Amino acid sequence: MTFSVPNAQREMRALYKVEPGAAMVTDHALARGVDPLDPFHSVVEPMDGCGVQVPIGVHRALGGLHDAPTPGDLLCAALAACQDSAMRMVANVLGVELVFLEVRVTADVDVRGALNMSPEVPVGFQGMRCNVQFKVKEGTPADLIKALTYAAKRSCVVQQTLKNPPKVETSFQLN
Repeated sequence: MTFSVPNAQREMRALYKVEPGAAMVTDHALARGVDPLDPFHSVVEPMDGCGVQVPIGVHRALGGLHDAPTPGDLLCAALAACQDSAMRMVANVLGVELVFLEVRVTADVDVRGALNMSPEVPVGFQGMRCNVQFKVKEGTPADLIKALTYAAKRSCVVQQTLKNPPKVETSFQLN
């Protein structure tokens, strides 16, 4: 089955040119522990009201069981999913037929930072790699493939957010 979205994107672009405020969207996620006494498990709902709950675990390197995806795994998944979507959307708009697409993300972290063992060890990933393997229909012009990869990298919201992090505010309310 072939999907075509250029017209939908054209309509959205036209709307955003005359109403830039319409282009602002807010995404949501909600995490809750299943058992308040279990420090190693919770669930996250990645979109309000979607009904999907993803189990979350803690990595064994932090003392957890690593029996469910960790927050780091979800960050890698978010980048992989976003890059995959960006590649597919841009290919569709450019008229490039993808024959194969696979995105693998890996990330490295020194967990001593998360364990507060030393102020010299940063908390967070020190490096991430996004490997996109793809194949296009034979005969696709090289300049179109170059445009596809450039635009797909540039339009991946998660990748661009990681490269240019926004201000993050965290608040705590004691109930």
